[in-house]
Amino acid sequence: MPPVRWGLPLLANLRTMPRFAFLFRTTAYVSRKKPPEDDEDDLSPSPPKPHSSERLLIERFPVHPAGRILCTSLGRGQLAAELAALPAVAAVTCWFVDTYAAQETREWCDLNSEITQPLEIVAQTDLPEGPFDGVVIPSSHRGEGEFVRELMQQAAQRLVDGGWLACGVDNPDDRWVHDELRKIFKKVRRDAHHHGVVYLATRDAAPKRLRNFEAEYAFRDAGNLVKVVTRPGVFSHRELDLGARALLEAVDVNAGERVLDIGCGSGAVGLALALRRPGISLHGIDANTRAIECTLEGAKRNALERVTAAVTATGEIPTAGEFDLAVGNPPYHSQFRIAEIFVQAARRGLKPGGRVAMVTRKPEWFEARMRQFFVDIDVRESRKYYVVSGRQRS
Repeated sequence: MPPVRWGLPLLANLRTMPRFAFLFRTTAYVSRKKPPEDDEDDLSPSPPKPHSSERLLIERFPVHPAGRILCTSLGRGQLAAELAALPAVAAVTCWFVDTYAAQETREWCDLNSEITQPLEIVAQTDLPEGPFDGVVIPSSHRGEGEFVRELMQQAAQRLVDGGWLACGVDNPDDRWVHDELRKIFKKVRRDAHHHGVVYLATRDAAPKRLRNFEAEYAFRDAGNLVKVVTRPGVFSHRELDLGARALLEAVDVNAGERVLDIGCGSGAVGLALALRRPGISLHGIDANTRAIECTLEGAKRNALERVTAAVTATGEIPTAGEFDLAVGNPPYHSQFRIAEIFVQAARRGLKPGGRVAMVTRKPEWFEARMRQFFVDIDVRESRKYYVVSGRQRS
């Protein structure tokens, strides 16, 4: 007889809550050409669509969850919300490395009246210490493999003996996740479906061999050797992004100036600029908690003492109007919502006459938006990127 595959929709009858159907409606859409009409009495906002691997775990959860559970999410914590509603589950923690994603998840949960069970949402560099009875990691075949490896290793460290790790991947032919789990766990069960695979691994002892996923690389800039520290989950892990190189080639800095590195990532651009002239002060901001850790560690390895960095999902800066130069390499997704944060951070941070430069593959939006706030706008192509620059109004 094959093992029982619970699937969270099959556990709905275990709930004590009368209504918790908003995620199940999302799941039901998968097999229908037309979704059911909305309930006029349901005033909760429409749920964001779960990532396919997270939806797979909702549909085909491989174990009856209980106790303390830790989840990661590629969406807005939909799976964590499902688990928190089950009576056998004592507590659920949903972890993000990025504070922007964590904040969007908190806002979504706050707006949904049907989420009545407590759900802890945290954003920090590593998985919470635990211990946990179960860990859930949805992953994408397009994602960063080294990041998933590190999360698997950390999950094994934080589980109790006999605890389980459930992984979902949106690739029905997956073997990579299976092979990586087998390196850490002796017991791994594979459950393949037409749109992905669900794995269940059981811990029998703490992992003996722990891999360090931190990396250091170096590159030349203006005659200096710039040392960069990176970790999985930080943009351009283990190598310098060509966009960063294009940005460095397009800007310069004067002795004693203050530089704001918006979305600093590993700090590569800001650290290189800080090494070019004496007395440069650098402040980096990023929503990614690991990015701030890497930037500060990079400052130490380059013997730079005038470097600060802070985690922020909204582009907050210490004091308005104190920077001479603001640089950024914004992401291209989120319909320019994050790009808008970059532009507004530069607007708040720059002194009158201060300089701004953003590197992008899509210059049209930046050129149009930056013209609304800055003067002397210039667009230059470099290394198949575009650097859009300007000056703060006096």
